[in-house]
Amino acid sequence: MRIIKTLLVVLALSALPLRAADTPNSALAQIVDRIVSTEQTEMNSLKPFTPLVETYIQNLRGDNNLGSVPAGDKYFLGRAILAKGVNLDPLTDGTDSAGKKKVFSGLGNMLSLSMEYLPQGFLQMIYLDMNGFDKQHYKFDYVRREFLGEVRTLVFDVTPLAKAGKGRFSGRIWVEDQDFHVVRFNGAYSGSSRTNYYFHFDSWRVNTGPNLWLPAFIYSEESDLNFAMSKRLSFKAQTRLWGYNLGHSAQEQELSKILIESQTPIKDQTTTANDINPVMAQRNWDRQAEDNVVDRLERLGLLAPEGEVDKVLETVVNNLEVTNNLDIQPEIRCRVLLTSTLESFAIGHTIVFSRGLIDVLPDEASLATMVAHELSHVVLGHRIDGQYAFFDRLLFDERDTFRHFGFARTEAEENAANAKANELLQNSPYKDQLATAKLFMDALQTRQKDIPNLISPHLGDRVPVNMSMASAAPVAQPTAAAPASADPKAKANESKIVALPLGGRVKMDPWSDKLEMLKSKPVGTVAEREKMPFEVTPFMLYLTRNVNANSGSTSPTGAISADSKSISGDKTPQQ
Repeated sequence: MRIIKTLLVVLALSALPLRAADTPNSALAQIVDRIVSTEQTEMNSLKPFTPLVETYIQNLRGDNNLGSVPAGDKYFLGRAILAKGVNLDPLTDGTDSAGKKKVFSGLGNMLSLSMEYLPQGFLQMIYLDMNGFDKQHYKFDYVRREFLGEVRTLVFDVTPLAKAGKGRFSGRIWVEDQDFHVVRFNGAYSGSSRTNYYFHFDSWRVNTGPNLWLPAFIYSEESDLNFAMSKRLSFKAQTRLWGYNLGHSAQEQELSKILIESQTPIKDQTTTANDINPVMAQRNWDRQAEDNVVDRLERLGLLAPEGEVDKVLETVVNNLEVTNNLDIQPEIRCRVLLTSTLESFAIGHTIVFSRGLIDVLPDEASLATMVAHELSHVVLGHRIDGQYAFFDRLLFDERDTFRHFGFARTEAEENAANAKANELLQNSPYKDQLATAKLFMDALQTRQKDIPNLISPHLGDRVPVNMSMASAAPVAQPTAAAPASADPKAKANESKIVALPLGGRVKMDPWSDKLEMLKSKPVGTVAEREKMPFEVTPFMLYLTRNVNANSGSTSPTGAISADSKSISGDKTPQQ
């Protein structure tokens, strides 16, 4: 019955002129009332949640060839206490890569002739209006119907009424047409002054269950904001929220499983050799420490649950092991750190890559190069600190996570791993495909001064950029000072995508924290300005409805990505 009523209301709305009269009996008035009521309910439903919030900002400078390129960045990671509005508990230590205090808003504050970015301001962008989103403060103008992915929406332009006050939202909203939840809003808050600025933003919500649309992705951009009389600000920023359902759902499900007793009588005595020798005892002790750390990071919402992306990484590990005749025990496992910073590390025999690093790698050979480096630490016996086998070592305040854990290696261990990785790659299926991996590392080395916070690891090591690969002979990328070469091989290298933008590989479910590989369509010829290596890009989600209750199932979402060779999921070495 509700579906029939919804269709009737939508049909009535489609017959209205673009700027319909807002009378008490009009279909438009009824729908606006539903939108306002649902939004108020939605805001109240957010209060129990404490998601993780990550904001990454890239300042921009003009470039004659590329339009604009990164020129410095800022990074923040914290936990939102939504019961308190825009309250944030930081997880990062408040300093940048140089050890200086971060002057990290949707609200920007002009301080000593420089712009201070406030993390709470970007979190505020999950709310349309914290002080009353209603018809007493806003005018609603119906625009059209539009699909966002599989979700049909009603589009409205929203403007504050006269004397509505500062900080009101002005822009466009998209409202799904079944229960009238706002699923996207695009615009800015009004009321900027000479010392405080509200930035433009595009905020998205995803459906994680019946009547639950959770804030998940926010893109913010300013291309030419004037401040401090003669200064101009240009930046792009991504804010991601996840960890809404942090807990132990997987473990709790194990308690509900039915266990069947074996029909074979259990023997109290055995003749099998089950005694553990000292080597096995040390391996088991290290594995216990490794499991403790992995479990703790997953419970904090920093490590994604086991899933599809892990299998892709483990396939590459398998390719390297088989072709190098390696028999590693215990077996290598792969996991994904959910942050955007580019880093990788090994926790015992568990290899961890950040989501951001996987996002920007252009092809499988580049991924294999990163995997080979971390696999080398395992092959060379670079162990985890056994102190983590004592569980009380894991009982620390969440805000101390990055100070408590540290998996970075010494310079000597890094150099040894680089040499071993080159050896592994020369015997692998990727030995003739390493030119792109070298181009990736060269591009990262070139950009590292412009993106210092993106390449500053929280737990592990920086991405290696000085690995020597004998079979890789790339041609340097063209610059304004060094124009493109006339050599055909050089031109082929120049046209390659050496690194993807952030969000180019992986999509994340903000409810369950599960990750999936993006399945995007080819985009055809990519112009030089469209390659955007390591850069921030807008979010463009393919929204769907999750008709089931919040069970942790993945709600498909998507982000814009550059076309590139897909990473293989084969279980055997590739030829």
